[in-house]
Amino acid sequence: MRRLVPLAASALLLAAAATARADEGMWLLDAFPSDLVKARHGFGPDRAWLDRVRLASVRLAGGCSGSFVSPDGLVLTNHHCAAGCISQLSTAERDLTASGYLAATVADERRCPEIEVNVLVETRDVTARVRKATEGLGDAEFNAAQKAEMTRIEQECAEKGRWRCDVVTLFHGGAYHLYRYERHQDVRLVFAPEMAIAFFGGDPDNFMFPRYDMDVSLLRVYRDDKPLRVKDFFRFDPDGAKEDELVFVSGHPGSTDRLLTVAQLEFRRDVAFPRRLVRLAELRGLLTHFGRGDSERKRISTEDLFSVENSYKAYTGMAEALRDRGMFAAKVAAEQALKARVANDPGLAGRTGRAWDEVAAAMVRYRDFYDRHVLLESGQAFSSELFAIARTLVRGAEERTKPNEKRLREYRDSNLPSVTQRLFSTAPIHPELETLGLSFSLTKLRELLGTGDGAVREVLGNDSPEDLAAALVRGTKLADPAVRKALWEGGKAATDASDDSMIALARRIDDEARAVRKRFEDTVEAPVKQWGERIAQAHFATRKDRTYPDATFTLRLAFGKVAGYLDKGVRVDPITRFRGLFERATGKDPFRLPDSWIAARERLSPDTRMNFASTADIIGGNSGSPVIDRDARLVGLIFDGNIQSLGGAFWFDETVNRAVAVSSAAILEALGKVYGADRLVRELAPR
Repeated sequence: MRRLVPLAASALLLAAAATARADEGMWLLDAFPSDLVKARHGFGPDRAWLDRVRLASVRLAGGCSGSFVSPDGLVLTNHHCAAGCISQLSTAERDLTASGYLAATVADERRCPEIEVNVLVETRDVTARVRKATEGLGDAEFNAAQKAEMTRIEQECAEKGRWRCDVVTLFHGGAYHLYRYERHQDVRLVFAPEMAIAFFGGDPDNFMFPRYDMDVSLLRVYRDDKPLRVKDFFRFDPDGAKEDELVFVSGHPGSTDRLLTVAQLEFRRDVAFPRRLVRLAELRGLLTHFGRGDSERKRISTEDLFSVENSYKAYTGMAEALRDRGMFAAKVAAEQALKARVANDPGLAGRTGRAWDEVAAAMVRYRDFYDRHVLLESGQAFSSELFAIARTLVRGAEERTKPNEKRLREYRDSNLPSVTQRLFSTAPIHPELETLGLSFSLTKLRELLGTGDGAVREVLGNDSPEDLAAALVRGTKLADPAVRKALWEGGKAATDASDDSMIALARRIDDEARAVRKRFEDTVEAPVKQWGERIAQAHFATRKDRTYPDATFTLRLAFGKVAGYLDKGVRVDPITRFRGLFERATGKDPFRLPDSWIAARERLSPDTRMNFASTADIIGGNSGSPVIDRDARLVGLIFDGNIQSLGGAFWFDETVNRAVAVSSAAILEALGKVYGADRLVRELAPR
């Protein structure tokens, strides 16, 4: 990896917005505090160690992490990260979600329709170039110029080969880095356990500890129809992590809000989170009812229900964190202290003094049209895979007629391979589930915007949400990948001429959706970006401690110890064992063990470490992250955090915040003694 970071930018990354305390931090690998880790734990990774870890770590486009665990492109990640593939490869006759899957030979490894694996090969600091493109511009012009320059930089990078290139905003505008990834789209399912053991304990145990989950899957990356050969991968430690051991987590945390202003946090607490929780609660009930008493309906809706339940619990935890008066008061005090430091510096005061007021004003403006934005542009009014396809076709046709730097960011040339992979996916689409989701979301559109709203009238006309949803699903042929491909290749002429029901709806609502998107970009996103950048620079100018950026679904390295904690005065041990799994099993969902585990009980060592907790700092997106020791051996696989970790979106409390992982010992024991996967055991832990 070429670390083309100028000295000034490197120094910037080591200037702090806040002091990193305890084992806090989702650190950039190019600015990892090895000396700090060595002072605390007696070991500090060197550059060779960090580069090896980077190349062995992978990102699953769409929201997860993983790692290479053999020289033949074998990737370890979570079951829930591969759940889409597992479901898409299932049929009514063979439900892989329920039964699991094991490829007996390489020839049996089955291609996933939509998974893309990215390997980070280079980062470059492009802050000066992005800043130059926006110099002296006002809010809307600033935003447009910034996006255009980012697109130009990405296109120059992507033209050099089969790369995925993304310009990433760090420190909320304090720095801009170009990330270049090797892109792999031939990814095949090798192994997945039964859902009953991957998500043992179900929703009652979700975000709880102790846990007893085998949330594991194995994929393999192929190139030219052959397993990819890799030099850097993590070898398994057959014993797994031990209590008090120093561990590292290398992964792609999705998003944190630790450096947001108080006004932005208040908006999440008072507007965004309450709206999301109501919607998710209603969806949870709807999907639960849909799958009750019908095995096929339950099969096709299981993945959606799991996602909704997980999101509901996550947002509940984050909302509760923001309602913690003591922690929120600390956020307010920290912001006031920064404002005071800025006010005492005439240079900073002139440039930054009103930044907080400008961001707060943007949040007030957003309250006026938040529902309209998330319904029409973010797509919550159209909860349908078929509609999402239609919008991609309609917008893709329009955007590709424009110069690359003038397009909506999702349709820039460097991103089109990911767009078309999803668009041409062979994954099945289920009409009943489509009708259910669309009917629900159209009902919410009418409820939230009102029957007199122009967009509501344009969409519904004289139809009820239920009747319109059914007609839209009946009248579309977009479930056929060949139809989608023909429309994509036919461009704007093809989509304009199409009488497909979903295409017609996407065309009909597109002007209104684009208008609310532009309103958001010009009146909310643009001022938040421009003034947030000045706040970030004020942080750097007034503090000298090292820190890390908020999570951006880019590669980070966290560190910590395997450790328990006190929960309401009760000691929680950091490691669970197979013995506890069988003691917890009741024979009834969600504590029902698969038959394969019951049959294997006498073969399994009851003392095998199963799951463990550590103080490593993680968030959503870290799912599937490898947990490694100081020798870069894999000792675990991140799959969850405890309920207290949900506040980690906003702050880190080492006393109770815990990352939860599957032990490497449990993975090897289960593969060999439950599933008879000797081929994989030999590949993962050769003697």
